[in-house]
Amino acid sequence: MPGVGRRSALVVVLLVWLQAVDQQVEGRLHDLIGWSESYKGGKQKDEHQHDGTLWVESLSWEPRAYLYHNFLSEEECDHLIALGKPSMTKSTVVDSVTGKPMSSTVRTSSGMFLNRGQDPTVKAIEQRIAMYSQIPASQGEGMQILHYEKTEKYESHYDYFHDEVNKQNGGQRVATMLMYLSDVEEGGETVFPNSSEKPTKGDPHFSECAQRGVAVKPRKGDALLFYSLTLAGGMDPSSLHGGCPVISGDKWSATKWMRVHEYAAP
Repeated sequence: MPGVGRRSALVVVLLVWLQAVDQQVEGRLHDLIGWSESYKGGKQKDEHQHDGTLWVESLSWEPRAYLYHNFLSEEECDHLIALGKPSMTKSTVVDSVTGKPMSSTVRTSSGMFLNRGQDPTVKAIEQRIAMYSQIPASQGEGMQILHYEKTEKYESHYDYFHDEVNKQNGGQRVATMLMYLSDVEEGGETVFPNSSEKPTKGDPHFSECAQRGVAVKPRKGDALLFYSLTLAGGMDPSSLHGGCPVISGDKWSATKWMRVHEYAAP
């Protein structure tokens, strides 16, 4: 069937690109969301915001960022929180020189990692991420569950690695799927301060932190997909992002990082 053949061809094209990213491949992929200059999603009417229908909103071209509304069900969100809650520890950051985890005041949340395919629900979510990102599940790291209490934050940072140690398994990080597992009363937005657009500036519905660039308010079940690498395969400085301080309530999220090559994970 033509539709099946086209999807297969798209997957092949993407895999070729992923294999060549480390060599700074020039060239563009044109038919996948997140890769096409002709994609003009824009902000869509939120007619499906509360009926459970999954729909995508194009947020930005620099960085390439897309918000999947209703990506997870309430039950899936609650399940991920229940898996993570008993094992939370203080979050760390990656030392840019040694590649080792270290404590830092720039990240004040708590978190833990799930094994890849840990249970049927986790596996189903990972397969969904693979389908919508068009990056195979085998290239994903284990899902990280994060909890932010009042005043906790993650200051602006990049998801791609500056060290060589962490690239030995799976290569560079190419994309991130950030899933919101709870609503947040106030604050806790994800913001891209280096974005080419400033749509939230002066918007009273967003915290002062979030008004620095393109920003997303946490909403239970939504998922933010953004790319850390440019179309040419280099590190994208516009992908700088941060988790704004929680002002009221608390915030639960789950993060899936995806690599250029297959990643050996538990």
